[in-house]
Amino acid sequence: MTDIALPLLAFAPLLLAGILLVGFNLPARIAMPAVFAVTVAIGLLAWDMSLNRVLASSLQGLIMTGAILWIIFGAILLLNTLKHSGGITAIRSGFSNISPDRRIQVLVVAWLFGCFIEGASGFGTPAAVVAPLLVALGFPALGAVMIGMMVQSTPVSFGAVGTPIVVGVTAGLDRTGISEQLVAQGSSWEMFYHLVTSKVALTHAAAGILMPLLMCSMLTRFFGRNKSWREGLEVTPFALFTGVAFVVPYALAGVFLGPEFPSLIGALVGLAIVVPAAKAGFLMPKNNWDFAPADTWPASWMGSIQIKLDSLTTQRPMSVAMAWLPYVLLAVLLVLSRAIAPVKAFFLSVLNFSWKDILGEQGVSGGIELLYLPGGIMALVVVLTFFLHRMNFTQLKAAVSESSRTLLGAGFVLIFTVPMVRILINSGVNAADLPSMPIAMAQLVSNAFGSIYPLFAPAVGALGAFIAGSNTVSNLMLAQFQYSTAELLGASTITLVAVQAVGAAAGNMIAIHNVVAASATVGLLGREGRTLRMTTLPTLYYLVVVGIISLLMA
Repeated sequence: MTDIALPLLAFAPLLLAGILLVGFNLPARIAMPAVFAVTVAIGLLAWDMSLNRVLASSLQGLIMTGAILWIIFGAILLLNTLKHSGGITAIRSGFSNISPDRRIQVLVVAWLFGCFIEGASGFGTPAAVVAPLLVALGFPALGAVMIGMMVQSTPVSFGAVGTPIVVGVTAGLDRTGISEQLVAQGSSWEMFYHLVTSKVALTHAAAGILMPLLMCSMLTRFFGRNKSWREGLEVTPFALFTGVAFVVPYALAGVFLGPEFPSLIGALVGLAIVVPAAKAGFLMPKNNWDFAPADTWPASWMGSIQIKLDSLTTQRPMSVAMAWLPYVLLAVLLVLSRAIAPVKAFFLSVLNFSWKDILGEQGVSGGIELLYLPGGIMALVVVLTFFLHRMNFTQLKAAVSESSRTLLGAGFVLIFTVPMVRILINSGVNAADLPSMPIAMAQLVSNAFGSIYPLFAPAVGALGAFIAGSNTVSNLMLAQFQYSTAELLGASTITLVAVQAVGAAAGNMIAIHNVVAASATVGLLGREGRTLRMTTLPTLYYLVVVGIISLLMA
């Protein structure tokens, strides 16, 4: 086989995923099993991997899938528990009287609250929560979905308490091999991981500070009666204030606390600063901005589901403080379990299952820390919420049932996706003495693009998210490819892995299944193409800014 054929064959699983998901519009539950089968065939026939190593890699992937699903379940369960307890209703109602200006509502309700939902739950929930909330406040359905999708940018790399980094980057890299290299250089995996997390946070902060302003400008341009960018720019002082209020604590949390906290802390601190400022009229525009009367809106703006705030009531009224308490407890428990050594040791030691050298394959290991993983922390918070919100078992059962159904859809796809990634990464051990498939891909790309590749590295991450619909899955598929490319180019491996995660977050704004999920909540199914055309603009902004930063840093 020629020198160019092998790297192209290594790309085949990723290309096939793109062709099936995007070209043929097949659902991931059909596409990813086929991609897994092709990966197995390439590993056995072209890379000459042993059947035992392919099986061990697949089992390693299944163990990692279990950890991911545990986090997803905890995140969705907490959100559904609050929905059935009345907590989400109370939080929504608390937003309804901050300001009559629609631009300010976007900044507070969509951006800051949406970033918090992303930090707590991730996996497309911000758009699905924010879109109906905005419609309830009087936004057109199409505008609500566009704004909801734009939220899925800066906070996404640290969504679901850091899953794209905690799981996506960690499981997407050859941790064993990289650790050996780092130790030989006098460093460690922990230091590398910390620097990647810090660089992700700082890069997002640089690009994300303008996202609130861009959201307001796009709202007035596409949904204002005057179709004006200028009307959005009128809110520049307050929008920049909102951006700073979020990204400063966000970046500090990423640098000093780790990947679980930036989106949660940035949003909580931002809400604590921005909401009182809005109510006090600080830096507010001179004139309130609103949509044209609803009876003049084009039919294409309207969804089939009408949502009124007075319909979002609960049989037992709940204070806003009590509604927020579970999320506060989540933040406190996460900090305690990560920052306090004895507490961390306890959480790590309880319900910790690990498997070393699976099927005798050296370096192919895995484990699940049920209590320490964010899923375990969120499960604890759900139990506390049951008592704090005085729920009954019927409500809790409904929350568990809804969360389980959501988990089944994500779980089936990941059962094939993560093992596929582990076969790619572990393919370096083979009878043909070939480099691993990500390294082969990296060699092809480094030869093609040379020193300017870092400019395009974020776009590669975004493409992965567009194809897979997930920052976490994009990192799983492409982190090792980015790392290997950086090594071959003599560029910073930390930088390229970091901008992979950042680019993949930006790609969530155009991830098709996220658009579908958000559209479904407001009865806008079938018009996803129009939303995607609008969200392409902020995605391009993000990728250009991050690409330039990447080129300068790498």
